[in-house]
Amino acid sequence: MHINVIGGSGFIGTVLCKRFVEKKMNFSIMDKAQSISFPMKVAIGDVRSDEDLDRCLSSNSILINLAAEHRDDVTPSSLYDEVNVEGAKNICQAAIRKNINTIIFTSSVAVYGFCDKETDENGTINPFNDYGRTKYEAELVYKQWQSEDPLKRKLIIIRPTVVFGEGNKGNVYNLFKQIHLNKFIMIGKGENKKSIAYVENIAAFIEFLMNIDSQFTIINYVDKPDYKMNELVIKINRELNKEDKINRFYMPYIIGLSIGKIFDLIAMLFNKKLSISAVRVKKFCAHSVYSTSNPLFSKFKPPYSLDEGLSRTIKFEFFGH
Repeated sequence: MHINVIGGSGFIGTVLCKRFVEKKMNFSIMDKAQSISFPMKVAIGDVRSDEDLDRCLSSNSILINLAAEHRDDVTPSSLYDEVNVEGAKNICQAAIRKNINTIIFTSSVAVYGFCDKETDENGTINPFNDYGRTKYEAELVYKQWQSEDPLKRKLIIIRPTVVFGEGNKGNVYNLFKQIHLNKFIMIGKGENKKSIAYVENIAAFIEFLMNIDSQFTIINYVDKPDYKMNELVIKINRELNKEDKINRFYMPYIIGLSIGKIFDLIAMLFNKKLSISAVRVKKFCAHSVYSTSNPLFSKFKPPYSLDEGLSRTIKFEFFGH
């Protein structure tokens, strides 16, 4: 069956589509941006446009939606609702017109907000930002679509934690880079735990879920174990051939947060997007620990361990292999 990958030009989408190529699966990409890896597979389109969706999507197919506004500093903030929520509504209507009865939607653990304890799919929905809020509202849109014809329509909602991997320049890469350049300063005590996931594993998981029998599933994705920030930094140091230490001092959280607010003010005054902000300081210092109670996860074997994913990414980014 044909597979439509909305947002397939992006980080996770590119890795997923490489798996499809290796297995000779039939797919196409709809994205606002051209795909560097698969330029001949892309139809340029925006989920905010019904016309684009009708033009780009194939009938009687599987639809995987990876597209989202997700950065912390999206402007205007109305884009979160326009793309994540209204886009979901448009996709569901297009699916009806195109007789598409299987949708796989990548949501996010951001719907739970900050979590001091391991949080599974039964966790309280408590997003702390517009991204998490609109991801959950999009989930409700897809659930409504599935409930209107539950025997015919299949919906899989995946809530991944922070995803890292080769070529991605997100928050995990920025941590690697700061440590590599000896510019890293630990904010807080470093005792907070973080759940992360390697991109090759999440791509394999999406492919795995395409073949399950369930008509409706919500499932978190996390690569275990969860490391404390201190432990994660030491592991990164080792991969970078540095000493097993963090740095000479820890910056108190209140000072780090104050610096983040100063950068927010500068960003607002000069209309700039900066790498430091109060939200990013809060995210760095918060506990973000997730798990899954969905029995489907026990049937999936990740291609790589978390340590292997960290090692592969650091070697690619900083050693050229």
